[in-house]
Amino acid sequence: MSTALHVVENFYRAAQAGDGAAILALLHPEFRAHTAPGMPCGAGGAFLGPREALTRVWGAVYADFDTAPFAETWHETTDGIIVVTGHYRGIARATGRPHRAEFVHLWRVTDGRLSWLHQYTDTARWHDALVPAAG
Repeated sequence: MSTALHVVENFYRAAQAGDGAAILALLHPEFRAHTAPGMPCGAGGAFLGPREALTRVWGAVYADFDTAPFAETWHETTDGIIVVTGHYRGIARATGRPHRAEFVHLWRVTDGRLSWLHQYTDTARWHDALVPAAG
């Protein structure tokens, strides 16, 4: 396994453990994230820097969801991009409703740390879980 793949794998371990400190330690000081427009919790868009990403993406999502990303396929491109596909699985805290949403993550690793993320996911699945079940 390449060093870059190992770094990305460590992200998924930290995310599944809900370990914000471990996620922060994996992020390059110039980390940039572009998350799917339409993500709930204000977590969709462009984010600059480790603290902003941790607070406005993962922190915001984890406040409303007990969730984690589970990687299923891994590909390293010739130009060093790591492509990971998988599913987010969890529940919305306010409704107790489960969600399962596919994702594609594109990662870049620089100097042994995550420096770039581009996320694609089915945001409708996230929003559906936030709607209380019909009674």
